[in-house]
Amino acid sequence: MSEDPEKVAVALRYTAPDAPTVVATGRGHTAEAILAKAREAGVPIDENPLLAAALATLAVDERVPEDLYRAVAAVVAMVMRAAEATDRAGRE
Repeated sequence: MSEDPEKVAVALRYTAPDAPTVVATGRGHTAEAILAKAREAGVPIDENPLLAAALATLAVDERVPEDLYRAVAAVVAMVMRAAEATDRAGRE
C-alpha cells in the first residue's frame, strides 16, 4: 500500500534584479495553509514537487541559489504570463 507523499509548498518573492527569495515554506497542513492563502489572494500556483522539495530546504528570507535559477525562472515566467492575462481580461 502506498501513501501520498507529504505536500510541500514554498512561496517566493521576486523583485528584479534581485534573486527570488523564500517568504514561506511548509509541509502537510502548513503547506495546505500556504496554498489556501495563495488561492485567496489570486496568486498563481505552479505544482512542481521536485522544485518545491529543493526550495523547501531553504530558510525563509534566503535567496534562491544559482543552481535553481532556471527552474524558478520558468515558474516566474508562468506567473508573469498569468498576471498579464488577468490584466488583459480585466481591461476587456
